[in-house]
Amino acid sequence: MLTWKKKNKLGLALATLLFAGGTALAALPVHAAPKESKLPCQELFHDMQGTLVIKNLKTDRTFVCNSERSQQRFTPESSFKVPNALIGLEVAAVQDEYDVKRWDGVVRPFEVWNRDHSLASAMRASAIWYYQAMARDIGAERMKSYVNRLQYGNMDISGGIDTFWLNSSLKISAEEQVGFMEELVEETLPFQEQTMKTVKRIMIDNDQDDYTVHGKTGTRLSDMGLGWYVGYVERGKTDWVFATNVDSSGTTAKTVTMEALKRLGIL
Repeated sequence: MLTWKKKNKLGLALATLLFAGGTALAALPVHAAPKESKLPCQELFHDMQGTLVIKNLKTDRTFVCNSERSQQRFTPESSFKVPNALIGLEVAAVQDEYDVKRWDGVVRPFEVWNRDHSLASAMRASAIWYYQAMARDIGAERMKSYVNRLQYGNMDISGGIDTFWLNSSLKISAEEQVGFMEELVEETLPFQEQTMKTVKRIMIDNDQDDYTVHGKTGTRLSDMGLGWYVGYVERGKTDWVFATNVDSSGTTAKTVTMEALKRLGIL
């Protein structure tokens, strides 16, 4: 059996279209929705440095802006909340998505963080303190074991049990994020089925009649110099996984991603 890393690299190698600097090397029929021949990468990113990977899980067709950067590893920041939630649920560091942790009274930069949170609400609000507390409950040994089993990026959690994903030791590429998301969608990660279904549910970011976006942002808060948006889109019988990072914020990465998905007729 191919690991998700090998499958993802194979998918990228077999992709019929590669975008770099806004130039398409081949025409691209996506589906019956609006026909697009290319992604305008320069228009999507403007003057920002960044990368975007979108993969159709039905056809394995993969679209890339800035393929070189898509293979470069960066700290995951709050996009790590997805594997963190999976691990926390699996080892019973939290019982379910409704498991509440009481606010410790420390006033943090974002008002929405300064209250009690559940696993689900902390995912939506990106409340770092909740996931840091859960990581401490998971413990370094169990965390390391699961990060290794997931082959998540460079698998380095030496930066501290509650900080290793925040501008620290753990790093992952957009290509690897897409591979991880593919395994989550297909529920082939080393977790119980219910664990994966729960995390996919709390990742819902935009639920419409025709499609549902499951996604998680991440921002390097120290300087706003790195932003992520990772996840997938359910549309009919087709799933699309994506990962974007930019030298900006997670909000910017999300904006770029949503525009690209619209350009491709996915949304």
